[in-house]
Amino acid sequence: MTKHIPNFITCLNLVSGFISILFVLNGFPTIASWLILAAMVFDFCDGFSARLLKAYSDTGKELDSLADVISFGVAPAAIIFHYLSGAMGISGQISVNTLSFPDFCLLAVPAIMPVCAAIRLARFNTDETQKESFKGLASPASALAVVSLALALEYADSNIAQKILGTITGNTILTIVLSYLMVCRLPMISLKFHDIKFKGNRDRYLLIICIALSILLFGFKALPFIVPIYIAISIISVLAPEK
Repeated sequence: MTKHIPNFITCLNLVSGFISILFVLNGFPTIASWLILAAMVFDFCDGFSARLLKAYSDTGKELDSLADVISFGVAPAAIIFHYLSGAMGISGQISVNTLSFPDFCLLAVPAIMPVCAAIRLARFNTDETQKESFKGLASPASALAVVSLALALEYADSNIAQKILGTITGNTILTIVLSYLMVCRLPMISLKFHDIKFKGNRDRYLLIICIALSILLFGFKALPFIVPIYIAISIISVLAPEK
């Protein structure tokens, strides 16, 4: 019975992502963002429970990636679609009879994200060198970048979030940059702790401290900086590796 617990939690991840899509398509991007965050919690818990219960399986590995494509590829792309359509003045209403160039762009730009998320996850499943660190931005981190902007816009009226999610250029650049980072080979630190010692976990502790201080000092306005901080510390870990 316990061997099915990790897969059940993974299914909760998938369900959260699916319901998130329904909410954003009905005009509730904030609720959708919280549901993606819930999916991230389930994504962490399924791996943790699998290690705790020693309930590893090939099915679980594939199911996890399939759920991640929905929750961290399709769902954040739907949020991009929502804000991009608002910036274009289309409000999500696409003409089925006459597909105009703006309609095509509205469909094409967000579609890049789930495609790159799927490629990134497929590579991860087949790349044995990504056990201790990642190559390319993990799909949950990419989704977090989108979600953090949506929440900062809603709860802090962030100027940065407004300039990105409130404009065509901002949404397009955000999508392209995040999609590229997922499929590039830039080394990224993994947040998996094997123990609580500082040695071997320097960059992880540095990341946690920087993010915690940012949120304590600036609240929701700090959210858009979480993923850039993660990327910056990952680059530092490459340039100045821990000895």
